[in-house]
Amino acid sequence: MPVAMPAKPRRPILPDVLCPGLALVFCGTAPSRASVAAGAYYANPGNYFWRTLAATGLIPEPLAAGEFRRLPEFGIGLTDLAKRHSGNDDELPADAFDVPALRRRIARHAPRLLAFTSKNAAQAALGHGVDYGAQPEAWGRTQLWVLPSPSGQARRFWDAAPWRALTLAMHALP
Repeated sequence: MPVAMPAKPRRPILPDVLCPGLALVFCGTAPSRASVAAGAYYANPGNYFWRTLAATGLIPEPLAAGEFRRLPEFGIGLTDLAKRHSGNDDELPADAFDVPALRRRIARHAPRLLAFTSKNAAQAALGHGVDYGAQPEAWGRTQLWVLPSPSGQARRFWDAAPWRALTLAMHALP
């Protein structure tokens, strides 16, 4: 009787943009359909992410989603809580979020700031309700932040003020 071989683990849908020495890492929930199709983070044209980075001064020049690999030039990285699933938060399976893997990635790369780009991502990672802005807890030396989602689907919750506060915190880092 043939023995079934275990399935190979699927690769992450989008590669992490992580390296030691980053000032800031953004963590989303999971790539959207538009991001999967483009092979780039925050690729939906209605998403505020890229224009907000430039408008708040987190990066000195506008970038397109396809240029996401350039972010470490500005001390910024990217990851997602769900590395092997995509779609809207309400479409993700219950086991999509791998919090222990996220914590290992953050511990390994030790950015100064970790900003969740939605309350859903932050609440899943932290295990409790959160408010926007700096959080009272940290993961090691990494300060935690929660930002309003830049997704066009979350437009009614949009507020650039926490993004501007994060910019000030990042520029104030030693």
